[in-house]
This record gives sequence, structure tokens and C-alpha cells, in this order.
Amino acid sequence: MSTLAFSLILFSALMHALWNLLVKRSRDKTVFIWWMFVCSGGMLNLLLPFMPEPFPLPSGQVLLLGAGGAACFVFYHLFNGRAYRAGDLSLTYPLSQTAMVYVPVWGVLLLGEQLSPLGVGGILLILCGAYCVQLRRLSSSEILRPFRNLSDPSVQAALIAGFIYSVGAVIDKSGVTIYPAFHFTYLLVMFMLAFLTLNLLRPSYRGRVLEEFRHSRMLVAVSGPVMMGSFLTFRFGLKLAPMSYAVPVRQVSLLIGVLIGTLFLGESCGRIRFIAAMLILAGVCLVRLG
Repeated sequence: MSTLAFSLILFSALMHALWNLLVKRSRDKTVFIWWMFVCSGGMLNLLLPFMPEPFPLPSGQVLLLGAGGAACFVFYHLFNGRAYRAGDLSLTYPLSQTAMVYVPVWGVLLLGEQLSPLGVGGILLILCGAYCVQLRRLSSSEILRPFRNLSDPSVQAALIAGFIYSVGAVIDKSGVTIYPAFHFTYLLVMFMLAFLTLNLLRPSYRGRVLEEFRHSRMLVAVSGPVMMGSFLTFRFGLKLAPMSYAVPVRQVSLLIGVLIGTLFLGESCGRIRFIAAMLILAGVCLVRLG
């Protein structure tokens, strides 16, 4: 992985951690995420006239990839939300990270990517860290606990979320490979905004959109550049790096999230979260060396 790609993905991880912090501090999460896409989409539209090249006419394949990727990421958020609402976070969160099991497999089988032994070792360390970050204790019974009740709807939702994210990553990589990264990001954000808007048209959301804006207007204002920065830098990095490395390296956002929670939100770090963060950091270093 080149230094530029690595730097872009690390910056994307920082922005990803920050926009997750903004979501955490909002009140109505689904509506707030919609507002984030409204702001980031508006900023992308403002940037369009300043781009050095005109918007290239997207082919049917590019539009299909943009819509497919957007659908995957929207469903990922919806299934994740369902898992978190119905189940214990320490049970469902590790399972939602199983996307990193599939991503290298799809990268090798579908995209023809080649992984070095150091890179594979780094991916495995990042996977272990991401899996362990929400466990309550380090023991074999706790590590296997999320898999003991596969009939639990929250467990099923978390596993589906992880699988859907991995499919979205393949679509994402395919899109930025055949189309400029900025313009593919634009299409992806616009499609996601459209899908999220359709979701908010349901009667249960009536009146909640303006209420959330009144409650979180400052967070909404900040969220636009943060989400846009996260989306753009990741896709530019993804264009330059193998998907099998880019997606796991972005999990350094979990390490950043632990630091933000400890330093700014008064959360206790704990031995397990510290070990998990160190595993992620070691894995990222191995991927960089690989």
C-alpha cells in the first residue's frame, strides 16, 4: 500500500470516528444520519463547479454500481440498528465486524488481489481487535458467546450487516476503479440520500425531521464536512490500494473511537479495549509493511 493511500485511509478513519461520535450525541439517530447526508450532499454539489474536469457521463454500469453500493450501505446501517436495538452491544457489535472475514476473500476471488504474508497477518490482527473491542472479558466462553445463539434475531441481523458491508466494499472498489473517485462518491452519496429519504417518508417519522434539526442543528452543521471528508478520502484511498487492505486499515477508527471516548467523553478504557486497540494498531502496522 502506498504512503498516499495509507494516509488517505487513516484520515478517513479519523473522520469516520468523528461522525460516529456526532451520531452518538444526537437524539434521533436515523433522522440525524439523513441530515448528515443532506449536508454532505449539499457540500459535494457546491464543489462540483470547481472540479478541474466536467462531470463525466456515467454509464449504466456505473449507475448500477452506485445504486448497488448505496443500497448495501443503507441496509448495513438498518440491520446494524436492528441488532443494537434488540440485542446486547457486546453480543452484536463483534458479529457486525465479520465483514473483514469476507473482504479479503472477495478481494482475492473476485478482484484478483494478491496478499503478502505480512498483510494477511495484519488483517487477522485487525479482525481480532475489532471483534474483541466490545467483549466483557477475555475468556473462551465470552469469545464464543456471540455464536451460541444463531437463532437470536439480533445475532442474525448483526451477521447479515457484516456480510452486506463486505458486498458493498466490493461494489465500492469496482466503482472507483472504472470511474473517477470524486464523481463516484457523489453518485453514492446521492443514491444513499434518496434511499434514506424514502425511508423517512413513512408515517412514523412525521414531524421528527424538523424536531431533530432544532435539537441538533450545531451537530448537523459540523457533520457535513466531516462525513464528506470521510467518504471522499476513503474512496480516493480505495482507488489506490487493494480493497483487502483498505477496509481493514480503516478499522483504526475503532482505536480513535476508544481514544475519543476516554479523553473527551469520560468513558473508562478498560483492559480489553486497550488490548483490542493495540491489536488493531499492530495489524495496521503489519499491513503497511506488507
